[in-house]
Amino acid sequence: MLTSHDRLGDTGEKTGFWLEEFAAPYYVLKDAGAAVTLASPKGGQPPVDPKSDLPENQTEATKRFRADPAAQAELANTKKLADVSADDFDAVFFPGGHGPMWDLYDNADSIALIENFVKADKPVAAVCHAPVALANVRNKDGEYLVKGRRVAGFTNTEEDAVGLTSVIPFLLEDKLKERGGIYGRAGDWAPYVEIDGKLVTGQNPASSEPAAEALLKLLRIV
Repeated sequence: MLTSHDRLGDTGEKTGFWLEEFAAPYYVLKDAGAAVTLASPKGGQPPVDPKSDLPENQTEATKRFRADPAAQAELANTKKLADVSADDFDAVFFPGGHGPMWDLYDNADSIALIENFVKADKPVAAVCHAPVALANVRNKDGEYLVKGRRVAGFTNTEEDAVGLTSVIPFLLEDKLKERGGIYGRAGDWAPYVEIDGKLVTGQNPASSEPAAEALLKLLRIV
C-alpha cells in the first residue's frame, strides 16, 4: 500500500514513497512466490520521492526494479485503496517515504483496511514513515492498535538529520509514543525491526528488507 501524496509540505519540493522501501519488500515477497497486488489511495502511478532515485540511494533492489519492465508496469497501475478488501489478501505491507505522513495518517479507507486485517488476525507491516498509517487504527476494544505494543519507525534524530523536522505535520516517533506504543530503535540509519504478534514495523530504508522477511515468516506460519 503506497502513498499518493507528492508535495513536501510548503517547500515546493516533491515527495512520495521511498523507492528502496517498495523495491526491497516487493522482491522479497515475489521471490518467495507470493502474489503481490499494489495499491494506493488514488490508484494509478504513485509518486516516487525523487531523492530516493538519486545515484547515492540506489540498492540492488532499486537497480533490479529499474531493469524490470513488468514491475514498473504494475507500479504504474496500482489499485485504488478504497477497492481493496482484507478478505482478498493474507497480509498488507506499507512502504514509507514522507508521503504517508500526509495521506495515510487519517485516511478512513486505510484505517478500516488495517482494522479488518487485525480483526482477521492477518499480518500488518509498515516501514520508515509508513507506521504513521497505524497511528489512528484501533483494536476491537477501541484502544489504539499500537498501545502497549512494540513498534518502530523513522526516528526524531533521523528526521532532524534530513532537515525535515519543521516540514512534516508531526514527528512519527512522538506520535507512536503518544498513542501508547513501546517505541524501539537502533542507531540512525541502522536496520531495526520490531515484531509484536502479527504487527511488523521497521525504522528506516535499511529496515525494509528485514521487515519484509519478518512478514514472510509470519505468512509461512499462517
